[in-house]
Amino acid sequence: MSQQTEETHARRGGAVWALVITSVAGFMAALDNLVVTTALPSIREDLGGALDDLEWTVSAYTLTFAVLLMFGAALGDRFGRRRLFLAGLTVFTGASAAAAMAPGIGSLIAARAVQGVGAAVMMPLTLTLLTAAVPAAKRGMAYGIWGAVNGLAVASGPLIGGSLTEHISWHWIFWLNVPLGVVLMPLARLRLAESHAAGARLDLSGTLLVSGGLFGIVYGLVRGPVDGWTGSVVLTGLIAGAALLAGFVLHGIRSKNPMLPMRLFRSRAFSGINAASLLMFLGMFGSIFLLSQYMQGVLGYSPTEAGLRMLPWTGMPMLVAPVAGILSDRIGGRPVVATGLFLQAAGLGYLAYVVTADVSYAVQLPGLIISGVGMALFFAPASNLVMSSVLPKEQGIASGANNALREVGGALGIAVMSSIFAAQGGYESAQAFVDGLRPALVVGAAVVALAGAATLLIPAGRRTVPAATTEPAPVLETAAH
Repeated sequence: MSQQTEETHARRGGAVWALVITSVAGFMAALDNLVVTTALPSIREDLGGALDDLEWTVSAYTLTFAVLLMFGAALGDRFGRRRLFLAGLTVFTGASAAAAMAPGIGSLIAARAVQGVGAAVMMPLTLTLLTAAVPAAKRGMAYGIWGAVNGLAVASGPLIGGSLTEHISWHWIFWLNVPLGVVLMPLARLRLAESHAAGARLDLSGTLLVSGGLFGIVYGLVRGPVDGWTGSVVLTGLIAGAALLAGFVLHGIRSKNPMLPMRLFRSRAFSGINAASLLMFLGMFGSIFLLSQYMQGVLGYSPTEAGLRMLPWTGMPMLVAPVAGILSDRIGGRPVVATGLFLQAAGLGYLAYVVTADVSYAVQLPGLIISGVGMALFFAPASNLVMSSVLPKEQGIASGANNALREVGGALGIAVMSSIFAAQGGYESAQAFVDGLRPALVVGAAVVALAGAATLLIPAGRRTVPAATTEPAPVLETAAH
Protein backbone atom coordinates (compact mmCIF):
# COMPACT_ATOMS: atom_id res chain seq x y z
CA MET A 1 0.00 0.00 0.00
CA SER A 2 2.87 2.34 0.74
CA GLN A 3 4.25 1.69 -2.76
CA GLN A 4 0.87 2.62 -4.27
CA THR A 5 0.78 5.77 -2.16
CA GLU A 6 4.28 6.70 -3.32
CA GLU A 7 3.27 6.21 -6.97
CA THR A 8 0.16 8.33 -6.45
CA HIS A 9 2.20 11.13 -4.87
CA ALA A 10 4.79 10.87 -7.66
CA ARG A 11 2.14 11.20 -10.34
CA ARG A 12 0.47 14.06 -8.48
CA GLY A 13 3.82 15.83 -8.23
CA GLY A 14 4.45 15.20 -11.93
CA ALA A 15 1.06 16.64 -12.81
CA VAL A 16 1.67 19.78 -10.75
CA TRP A 17 5.09 20.30 -12.28
CA ALA A 18 3.71 19.71 -15.78
CA LEU A 19 0.96 22.28 -15.15
CA VAL A 20 3.45 24.87 -13.89
CA ILE A 21 5.97 24.30 -16.70
CA THR A 22 3.47 24.24 -19.56
CA SER A 23 1.48 27.20 -18.20
CA VAL A 24 4.57 29.40 -17.88
CA ALA A 25 5.76 28.38 -21.34
CA GLY A 26 2.33 29.13 -22.77
CA PHE A 27 2.31 32.49 -20.98
CA MET A 28 5.63 33.43 -22.61
CA ALA A 29 4.46 32.55 -26.12
CA ALA A 30 1.05 34.19 -25.65
CA LEU A 31 2.51 37.36 -24.16
CA ASP A 32 4.65 37.97 -27.23
CA ASN A 33 1.58 38.20 -29.47
CA LEU A 34 0.57 41.63 -28.13
CA VAL A 35 3.34 42.76 -25.77
CA VAL A 36 5.07 44.63 -28.61
CA THR A 37 2.08 46.77 -29.59
CA THR A 38 2.42 49.45 -26.90
CA ALA A 39 6.21 49.54 -27.36
CA LEU A 40 6.04 50.28 -31.11
CA PRO A 41 6.36 54.09 -30.85
CA SER A 42 9.43 53.72 -28.61
CA ILE A 43 10.97 51.11 -30.91
CA ARG A 44 10.36 53.40 -33.89
CA GLU A 45 11.95 56.34 -32.09
CA ASP A 46 14.98 54.28 -31.02
CA LEU A 47 15.66 52.11 -34.07
CA GLY A 48 13.92 54.10 -36.79
CA GLY A 49 11.93 52.39 -39.50
CA ALA A 50 8.77 53.07 -41.47
CA LEU A 51 5.25 51.72 -40.94
CA ASP A 52 6.02 48.52 -42.83
CA ASP A 53 9.00 47.88 -40.53
CA LEU A 54 6.74 48.23 -37.47
CA GLU A 55 4.27 45.83 -39.06
CA TRP A 56 6.97 43.21 -39.44
CA THR A 57 8.02 43.44 -35.78
CA VAL A 58 4.57 42.02 -35.01
CA SER A 59 3.83 40.02 -38.18
CA ALA A 60 7.21 38.26 -38.33
CA TYR A 61 6.29 36.54 -35.06
CA THR A 62 2.64 35.75 -35.80
CA LEU A 63 3.39 34.55 -39.32
CA THR A 64 6.14 32.05 -38.47
CA PHE A 65 4.12 30.97 -35.42
CA ALA A 66 1.03 30.38 -37.56
CA VAL A 67 2.53 28.49 -40.48
CA LEU A 68 4.71 26.19 -38.37
CA LEU A 69 2.21 25.46 -35.59
CA MET A 70 0.94 22.14 -36.94
CA PHE A 71 4.40 21.18 -38.18
CA GLY A 72 5.80 21.78 -34.69
CA ALA A 73 3.22 19.44 -33.20
CA ALA A 74 4.05 16.80 -35.80
CA LEU A 75 7.77 17.11 -35.01
CA GLY A 76 7.02 16.46 -31.35
CA ASP A 77 4.88 13.42 -32.18
CA ARG A 78 7.64 12.03 -34.38
CA PHE A 79 10.84 12.79 -32.44
CA GLY A 80 9.63 13.11 -28.85
CA ARG A 81 7.40 15.77 -27.31
CA ARG A 82 9.62 16.66 -24.37
CA ARG A 83 12.70 16.79 -26.61
CA LEU A 84 11.04 19.13 -29.12
CA PHE A 85 9.43 21.20 -26.37
CA LEU A 86 12.91 21.80 -24.96
CA ALA A 87 14.23 22.62 -28.43
CA GLY A 88 11.42 25.11 -29.04
CA LEU A 89 11.87 26.67 -25.59
CA THR A 90 15.62 27.04 -26.20
CA VAL A 91 15.10 28.69 -29.60
CA PHE A 92 12.42 31.01 -28.19
CA THR A 93 14.59 32.05 -25.24
CA GLY A 94 17.66 32.64 -27.40
CA ALA A 95 15.68 34.64 -29.94
CA SER A 96 14.20 36.75 -27.13
CA ALA A 97 17.73 37.69 -26.03
CA ALA A 98 18.66 38.47 -29.65
CA ALA A 99 15.58 40.72 -29.98
CA ALA A 100 16.50 42.55 -26.76
CA MET A 101 20.01 43.23 -28.10
CA ALA A 102 18.93 44.06 -31.67
CA PRO A 103 21.03 46.99 -32.98
CA GLY A 104 18.58 47.83 -35.77
CA ILE A 105 15.04 47.27 -36.97
CA GLY A 106 16.10 44.57 -39.45
CA SER A 107 17.81 42.43 -36.82
CA LEU A 108 14.80 42.89 -34.50
CA ILE A 109 12.45 41.61 -37.21
CA ALA A 110 14.73 38.62 -37.84
CA ALA A 111 14.83 37.79 -34.12
CA ARG A 112 11.03 38.05 -33.92
CA ALA A 113 10.70 35.58 -36.80
CA VAL A 114 12.97 33.10 -34.98
CA GLN A 115 10.93 33.66 -31.81
CA GLY A 116 7.86 32.59 -33.77
CA VAL A 117 9.61 29.41 -34.90
CA GLY A 118 10.45 28.51 -31.30
CA ALA A 119 6.90 29.28 -30.14
CA ALA A 120 5.42 27.19 -32.97
CA VAL A 121 7.37 24.14 -31.79
CA MET A 122 6.90 24.79 -28.06
CA MET A 123 3.29 25.96 -27.83
CA PRO A 124 1.29 23.04 -29.31
CA LEU A 125 3.27 20.56 -27.22
CA THR A 126 2.33 22.22 -23.92
CA LEU A 127 -1.11 20.60 -23.87
CA THR A 128 0.01 17.19 -25.13
CA LEU A 129 2.62 17.08 -22.35
CA LEU A 130 0.06 18.28 -19.83
CA THR A 131 -2.44 15.66 -21.00
CA ALA A 132 0.12 12.90 -20.53
CA ALA A 133 0.93 14.01 -16.97
CA VAL A 134 -2.55 14.73 -15.57
CA PRO A 135 -5.04 11.98 -14.65
CA ALA A 136 -8.08 11.93 -16.95
CA ALA A 137 -10.47 12.93 -14.16
CA LYS A 138 -8.57 16.16 -13.48
CA ARG A 139 -7.72 17.25 -17.03
CA GLY A 140 -10.64 19.66 -17.27
CA MET A 141 -9.39 21.61 -14.28
CA ALA A 142 -5.81 21.54 -15.58
CA TYR A 143 -6.90 22.80 -19.00
CA GLY A 144 -8.90 25.55 -17.30
CA ILE A 145 -5.87 26.76 -15.31
CA TRP A 146 -3.66 26.57 -18.41
CA GLY A 147 -6.20 28.55 -20.44
CA ALA A 148 -6.61 31.18 -17.71
CA VAL A 149 -2.85 31.77 -17.59
CA ASN A 150 -2.76 32.17 -21.37
CA GLY A 151 -5.74 34.50 -21.24
CA LEU A 152 -3.97 36.57 -18.61
CA ALA A 153 -0.98 36.90 -20.96
CA VAL A 154 -3.14 38.22 -23.79
CA ALA A 155 -4.99 40.62 -21.50
CA SER A 156 -1.88 41.97 -19.83
CA GLY A 157 0.34 42.04 -22.94
CA PRO A 158 -0.22 45.71 -23.86
CA LEU A 159 -0.01 46.77 -20.19
CA ILE A 160 3.19 44.80 -19.47
CA GLY A 161 4.74 46.05 -22.70
CA GLY A 162 3.79 49.63 -21.90
CA SER A 163 5.01 49.52 -18.30
CA LEU A 164 8.39 47.97 -19.15
CA THR A 165 8.86 50.39 -22.03
CA GLU A 166 8.05 53.45 -19.95
CA HIS A 167 9.81 52.59 -16.68
CA ILE A 168 12.83 50.61 -17.94
CA SER A 169 13.15 50.31 -21.74
CA TRP A 170 11.46 48.50 -24.62
CA HIS A 171 14.32 45.97 -24.62
CA TRP A 172 12.88 44.45 -21.44
CA ILE A 173 9.74 43.21 -23.14
CA PHE A 174 12.12 40.63 -24.64
CA TRP A 175 14.59 40.27 -21.74
CA LEU A 176 11.60 39.20 -19.59
CA ASN A 177 11.48 35.86 -21.41
CA VAL A 178 15.13 34.99 -20.81
CA PRO A 179 15.16 34.21 -17.04
CA LEU A 180 11.83 32.39 -17.38
CA GLY A 181 13.22 30.24 -20.18
CA VAL A 182 16.48 29.54 -18.35
CA VAL A 183 14.54 28.33 -15.29
CA LEU A 184 12.10 26.23 -17.33
CA MET A 185 14.72 24.34 -19.35
CA PRO A 186 16.16 22.15 -16.53
CA LEU A 187 12.71 21.78 -14.96
CA ALA A 188 11.27 20.48 -18.23
CA ARG A 189 14.19 18.08 -18.66
CA LEU A 190 13.82 16.67 -15.14
CA ARG A 191 10.07 16.86 -14.50
CA LEU A 192 8.35 16.10 -17.83
CA ALA A 193 7.98 12.56 -19.16
CA GLU A 194 8.92 11.81 -22.78
CA SER A 195 6.21 10.58 -25.16
CA HIS A 196 5.73 9.90 -28.87
CA ALA A 197 2.80 9.32 -31.23
CA ALA A 198 2.82 6.00 -33.04
CA GLY A 199 3.15 6.29 -36.81
CA ALA A 200 3.53 10.08 -36.81
CA ARG A 201 4.56 11.50 -40.20
CA LEU A 202 5.85 14.89 -41.30
CA ASP A 203 4.26 16.78 -44.18
CA LEU A 204 7.25 18.74 -45.49
CA SER A 205 5.59 19.53 -48.82
CA GLY A 206 2.51 20.98 -47.15
CA THR A 207 4.63 23.03 -44.74
CA LEU A 208 6.71 24.53 -47.57
CA LEU A 209 3.63 25.33 -49.67
CA VAL A 210 1.66 27.06 -46.91
CA SER A 211 4.70 28.85 -45.50
CA GLY A 212 5.77 30.22 -48.88
CA GLY A 213 2.22 31.13 -49.84
CA LEU A 214 1.44 33.06 -46.68
CA PHE A 215 4.80 34.83 -46.73
CA GLY A 216 4.19 35.96 -50.33
CA ILE A 217 0.71 37.30 -49.53
CA VAL A 218 1.73 39.13 -46.35
CA TYR A 219 4.92 40.49 -47.93
CA GLY A 220 2.93 41.87 -50.86
CA LEU A 221 0.35 43.49 -48.56
CA VAL A 222 3.04 45.07 -46.37
CA ARG A 223 5.12 46.41 -49.27
CA GLY A 224 2.17 47.49 -51.43
CA PRO A 225 1.73 50.98 -49.91
CA VAL A 226 5.52 51.55 -50.04
CA ASP A 227 6.46 50.18 -53.48
CA GLY A 228 3.10 50.62 -55.22
CA TRP A 229 0.51 47.92 -55.87
CA THR A 230 1.66 47.48 -59.47
CA GLY A 231 5.32 47.10 -58.52
CA SER A 232 6.98 43.92 -59.76
CA VAL A 233 8.03 42.73 -56.30
CA VAL A 234 4.57 43.31 -54.82
CA LEU A 235 2.75 41.62 -57.69
CA THR A 236 5.21 38.71 -57.65
CA GLY A 237 4.64 38.22 -53.92
CA LEU A 238 0.86 38.31 -54.20
CA ILE A 239 0.61 36.11 -57.31
CA ALA A 240 3.23 33.59 -56.19
CA GLY A 241 1.68 33.48 -52.70
CA ALA A 242 -1.78 32.80 -54.11
CA ALA A 243 -0.39 30.09 -56.40
CA LEU A 244 1.43 28.35 -53.54
CA LEU A 245 -1.70 28.45 -51.36
CA ALA A 246 -3.70 26.94 -54.22
CA GLY A 247 -1.04 24.22 -54.38
CA PHE A 248 -1.44 23.69 -50.63
CA VAL A 249 -5.19 23.18 -51.09
CA LEU A 250 -4.61 20.64 -53.88
CA HIS A 251 -2.01 18.92 -51.72
CA GLY A 252 -4.54 18.71 -48.88
CA ILE A 253 -7.03 17.08 -51.24
CA ARG A 254 -4.72 14.56 -52.93
CA SER A 255 -2.12 13.64 -50.31
CA LYS A 256 -2.66 10.61 -48.08
CA ASN A 257 -1.35 12.28 -44.91
CA PRO A 258 -1.54 16.07 -45.34
CA MET A 259 -0.98 18.45 -42.44
CA LEU A 260 -4.47 19.86 -43.11
CA PRO A 261 -6.91 17.41 -44.76
CA MET A 262 -9.25 19.48 -46.95
CA ARG A 263 -12.04 16.97 -46.41
CA LEU A 264 -12.61 18.59 -43.03
CA PHE A 265 -13.95 21.68 -44.81
CA ARG A 266 -16.83 19.66 -46.25
CA SER A 267 -18.45 20.21 -42.86
CA ARG A 268 -20.42 23.49 -42.78
CA ALA A 269 -19.71 23.75 -39.08
CA PHE A 270 -15.94 23.40 -39.51
CA SER A 271 -15.82 25.75 -42.50
CA GLY A 272 -18.02 28.35 -40.82
CA ILE A 273 -16.15 28.56 -37.51
CA ASN A 274 -12.75 28.62 -39.21
CA ALA A 275 -13.78 31.39 -41.60
CA ALA A 276 -15.15 33.31 -38.62
CA SER A 277 -11.92 32.78 -36.64
CA LEU A 278 -9.67 34.02 -39.44
CA LEU A 279 -11.81 37.11 -40.10
CA MET A 280 -12.26 37.94 -36.42
CA PHE A 281 -8.52 37.90 -35.76
CA LEU A 282 -7.91 39.90 -38.94
CA GLY A 283 -10.12 42.70 -37.64
CA MET A 284 -8.99 42.46 -34.00
CA PHE A 285 -5.19 42.36 -34.43
CA GLY A 286 -5.17 45.08 -37.07
CA SER A 287 -7.28 47.37 -34.87
CA ILE A 288 -5.19 46.86 -31.71
CA PHE A 289 -1.99 47.44 -33.73
CA LEU A 290 -3.20 50.89 -34.84
CA LEU A 291 -5.14 51.91 -31.72
CA SER A 292 -2.14 51.32 -29.44
CA GLN A 293 -0.13 53.77 -31.54
CA TYR A 294 -3.04 56.21 -31.73
CA MET A 295 -3.34 56.41 -27.95
CA GLN A 296 0.34 57.29 -27.60
CA GLY A 297 1.19 59.19 -30.76
CA VAL A 298 -2.02 61.20 -31.09
CA LEU A 299 -3.63 61.38 -27.65
CA GLY A 300 -0.32 61.65 -25.79
CA TYR A 301 -0.72 58.80 -23.31
CA SER A 302 2.41 57.15 -21.94
CA PRO A 303 3.01 53.46 -22.82
CA THR A 304 1.69 52.39 -19.40
CA GLU A 305 -1.38 54.63 -19.69
CA ALA A 306 -2.08 53.27 -23.17
CA GLY A 307 -1.81 49.67 -21.91
CA LEU A 308 -4.19 50.40 -19.03
CA ARG A 309 -6.68 52.06 -21.34
CA MET A 310 -6.72 49.02 -23.62
CA LEU A 311 -7.67 46.69 -20.74
CA PRO A 312 -11.46 47.15 -21.13
CA TRP A 313 -10.96 45.46 -24.51
CA THR A 314 -8.08 43.01 -24.03
CA GLY A 315 -8.93 42.12 -20.42
CA MET A 316 -12.66 41.59 -20.82
CA PRO A 317 -12.34 37.86 -21.72
CA MET A 318 -11.07 37.18 -18.18
CA LEU A 319 -14.42 38.38 -16.80
CA VAL A 320 -16.93 37.40 -19.47
CA ALA A 321 -15.52 34.13 -20.86
CA PRO A 322 -16.90 31.96 -17.99
CA VAL A 323 -20.38 33.39 -18.61
CA ALA A 324 -19.96 32.76 -22.32
CA GLY A 325 -19.13 29.12 -21.58
CA ILE A 326 -22.28 28.70 -19.47
CA LEU A 327 -24.43 30.33 -22.16
CA SER A 328 -22.88 28.10 -24.79
CA ASP A 329 -23.75 24.97 -22.78
CA ARG A 330 -27.36 26.12 -22.43
CA ILE A 331 -28.26 27.56 -25.83
CA GLY A 332 -25.45 26.33 -28.09
CA GLY A 333 -22.27 27.96 -29.31
CA ARG A 334 -23.50 29.45 -32.57
CA PRO A 335 -25.74 32.23 -31.16
CA VAL A 336 -23.16 33.16 -28.51
CA VAL A 337 -20.30 33.40 -31.03
CA ALA A 338 -22.42 35.28 -33.57
CA THR A 339 -23.58 37.76 -30.91
CA GLY A 340 -20.00 38.30 -29.79
CA LEU A 341 -18.77 38.99 -33.31
CA PHE A 342 -21.56 41.43 -34.11
CA LEU A 343 -20.90 43.21 -30.80
CA GLN A 344 -17.22 43.52 -31.61
CA ALA A 345 -18.06 44.85 -35.07
CA ALA A 346 -20.35 47.42 -33.43
CA GLY A 347 -17.59 48.43 -31.02
CA LEU A 348 -15.09 48.95 -33.84
CA GLY A 349 -17.66 50.88 -35.85
CA TYR A 350 -18.30 53.12 -32.84
CA LEU A 351 -14.57 53.78 -32.40
CA ALA A 352 -14.25 54.63 -36.10
CA TYR A 353 -17.06 57.16 -35.64
CA VAL A 354 -15.67 58.91 -32.54
CA VAL A 355 -11.88 58.97 -33.10
CA THR A 356 -10.49 62.48 -33.49
CA ALA A 357 -7.17 64.13 -32.72
CA ASP A 358 -8.38 65.12 -29.23
CA VAL A 359 -11.21 62.75 -28.24
CA SER A 360 -11.51 62.01 -24.52
CA TYR A 361 -11.07 58.52 -23.11
CA ALA A 362 -14.62 58.61 -21.72
CA VAL A 363 -15.94 58.88 -25.26
CA GLN A 364 -13.80 55.94 -26.44
CA LEU A 365 -14.64 53.71 -23.46
CA PRO A 366 -18.04 52.37 -24.68
CA GLY A 367 -16.43 51.14 -27.91
CA LEU A 368 -13.59 49.43 -26.03
CA ILE A 369 -16.01 47.73 -23.63
CA ILE A 370 -18.39 46.57 -26.37
CA SER A 371 -15.46 45.20 -28.40
CA GLY A 372 -14.07 43.46 -25.32
CA VAL A 373 -17.39 41.82 -24.44
CA GLY A 374 -17.75 40.70 -28.05
CA MET A 375 -14.27 39.18 -28.08
CA ALA A 376 -14.97 37.41 -24.78
CA LEU A 377 -18.20 35.88 -26.12
CA PHE A 378 -16.23 34.50 -29.06
CA PHE A 379 -13.35 32.58 -27.50
CA ALA A 380 -14.67 29.70 -25.36
CA PRO A 381 -17.73 28.82 -27.50
CA ALA A 382 -15.64 29.00 -30.68
CA SER A 383 -13.22 26.38 -29.35
CA ASN A 384 -16.13 24.13 -28.50
CA LEU A 385 -17.63 24.59 -31.97
CA VAL A 386 -14.33 23.57 -33.56
CA MET A 387 -14.08 20.45 -31.41
CA SER A 388 -17.69 19.40 -32.00
CA SER A 389 -17.45 19.85 -35.78
CA VAL A 390 -15.16 16.84 -36.28
CA LEU A 391 -14.71 13.29 -35.06
CA PRO A 392 -12.84 12.82 -31.75
CA LYS A 393 -9.82 11.31 -33.54
CA GLU A 394 -9.55 14.47 -35.70
CA GLN A 395 -9.75 16.99 -32.87
CA GLY A 396 -5.99 17.52 -32.67
CA ILE A 397 -5.76 18.40 -36.37
CA ALA A 398 -8.93 20.50 -36.21
CA SER A 399 -7.75 22.55 -33.25
CA GLY A 400 -4.32 23.03 -34.80
CA ALA A 401 -5.87 24.21 -38.07
CA ASN A 402 -8.18 26.64 -36.28
CA ASN A 403 -5.40 28.15 -34.21
CA ALA A 404 -3.11 28.44 -37.24
CA LEU A 405 -5.87 30.27 -39.14
CA ARG A 406 -6.33 32.63 -36.18
CA GLU A 407 -2.64 33.52 -36.22
CA VAL A 408 -2.72 33.92 -40.01
CA GLY A 409 -5.70 36.23 -39.60
CA GLY A 410 -3.70 38.32 -37.12
CA ALA A 411 -0.75 38.68 -39.51
CA LEU A 412 -3.05 39.51 -42.42
CA GLY A 413 -5.03 41.97 -40.29
CA ILE A 414 -1.95 44.01 -39.45
CA ALA A 415 -0.88 44.00 -43.11
CA VAL A 416 -4.30 44.83 -44.57
CA MET A 417 -5.32 47.53 -42.09
CA SER A 418 -1.87 49.14 -42.13
CA SER A 419 -2.10 49.31 -45.92
CA ILE A 420 -5.42 51.13 -45.63
CA PHE A 421 -3.97 53.42 -42.98
CA ALA A 422 -0.94 54.26 -45.15
CA ALA A 423 -3.12 54.93 -48.21
CA GLN A 424 -5.37 57.40 -46.36
CA GLY A 425 -3.10 58.93 -43.71
CA GLY A 426 0.26 58.65 -41.99
CA TYR A 427 2.49 59.78 -39.11
CA GLU A 428 2.99 63.36 -40.33
CA SER A 429 0.50 64.87 -37.89
CA ALA A 430 -2.24 63.91 -35.44
CA GLN A 431 -4.91 64.63 -38.04
CA ALA A 432 -3.07 62.58 -40.67
CA PHE A 433 -3.01 59.62 -38.27
CA VAL A 434 -6.76 59.95 -37.60
CA ASP A 435 -7.43 60.22 -41.35
CA GLY A 436 -5.75 56.85 -41.82
CA LEU A 437 -7.10 55.22 -38.67
CA ARG A 438 -10.79 55.90 -39.32
CA PRO A 439 -11.15 53.99 -42.63
CA ALA A 440 -8.98 51.17 -41.26
CA LEU A 441 -11.33 50.74 -38.31
CA VAL A 442 -14.34 50.82 -40.65
CA VAL A 443 -12.82 47.96 -42.63
CA GLY A 444 -12.01 46.14 -39.39
CA ALA A 445 -15.66 46.46 -38.29
CA ALA A 446 -16.88 45.19 -41.66
CA VAL A 447 -14.52 42.20 -41.57
CA VAL A 448 -15.64 41.19 -38.06
CA ALA A 449 -19.30 41.58 -39.10
CA LEU A 450 -18.52 39.26 -42.01
CA ALA A 451 -17.09 36.82 -39.43
CA GLY A 452 -20.45 36.96 -37.64
CA ALA A 453 -22.22 36.17 -40.91
CA ALA A 454 -19.87 33.20 -41.46
CA THR A 455 -20.87 31.86 -38.04
CA LEU A 456 -24.48 31.71 -39.23
CA LEU A 457 -23.39 29.08 -41.77
CA ILE A 458 -22.95 26.66 -38.86
CA PRO A 459 -25.97 24.34 -38.61
CA ALA A 460 -28.26 25.14 -35.69
CA GLY A 461 -28.22 22.85 -32.67
CA ARG A 462 -25.41 21.28 -30.74
CA ARG A 463 -23.53 18.08 -31.21
CA THR A 464 -22.06 16.39 -28.18
CA VAL A 465 -18.53 15.17 -28.53
CA PRO A 466 -17.81 11.82 -26.88
CA ALA A 467 -15.81 12.09 -23.70
CA ALA A 468 -12.07 11.92 -24.06
CA THR A 469 -10.40 8.62 -23.49
CA THR A 470 -7.32 8.08 -21.42
CA GLU A 471 -5.20 9.14 -24.42
CA PRO A 472 -7.18 11.89 -26.16
CA ALA A 473 -6.14 13.48 -29.40
CA PRO A 474 -3.61 16.22 -28.71
CA VAL A 475 -5.34 19.57 -28.54
CA LEU A 476 -3.44 22.54 -29.95
CA GLU A 477 -4.27 25.88 -28.40
CA THR A 478 -2.92 29.39 -28.74
CA ALA A 479 -2.67 32.60 -26.92
CA ALA A 480 -6.13 33.74 -27.69
CA HIS A 481 -7.64 31.33 -25.22
